Amino acid sequence: RLLVQNRWPFRLHATYDESIERFLNVFECVNQDTPFAGLRWFFDHCETISQRNIERIAALGGGIAVQHRMAYQGEYFIARYGAQAAARTPPVRQMLAAGLPVGAGTDATRVASFNPFVSLFWLVSGRTVGGTPMYAAQDRLDRMEALRRYTVGSAWFSNDETRKGALVPGQLADFAVL
Repeated sequence: RLLVQNRWPFRLHATYDESIERFLNVFECVNQDTPFAGLRWFFDHCETISQRNIERIAALGGGIAVQHRMAYQGEYFIARYGAQAAARTPPVRQMLAAGLPVGAGTDATRVASFNPFVSLFWLVSGRTVGGTPMYAAQDRLDRMEALRRYTVGSAWFSNDETRKGALVPGQLADFAVL
């Protein structure tokens, strides 16, 4: 409530839907008397988020920042929870379809490499670094959409989408030509 009252942006790291569910229960209660309207807030990770909780985040105006932890831990996840559960880790296409702001990052060096090209490979190919396929074609991003999640998509989280994230006149731009 203190964060919302003071309009302080915040983020929570939550991997499992069970945790996200509990946080959203609290957020919805707070929102009844202290509206989130326009506040920038988001979850990180969300590997096992349900469609219902994606919709709840959208209703509260939040976003999701995804990281490529599954590029490194996909085989482990499949062994523990099965290929069907792994196919939604995280469900980026469903997040975008719900209209959520979705940014991509590395969360380096906590859960993955700082190298964005590993993440881009994972988002586009749907494979782990070991080559294990995790996602059906319709759940993967094309190269431009994956790059958008890193640039324009991620700028939303710092309230900078009009200042950075795109190579257009008037915006800040850092880039490398390889």
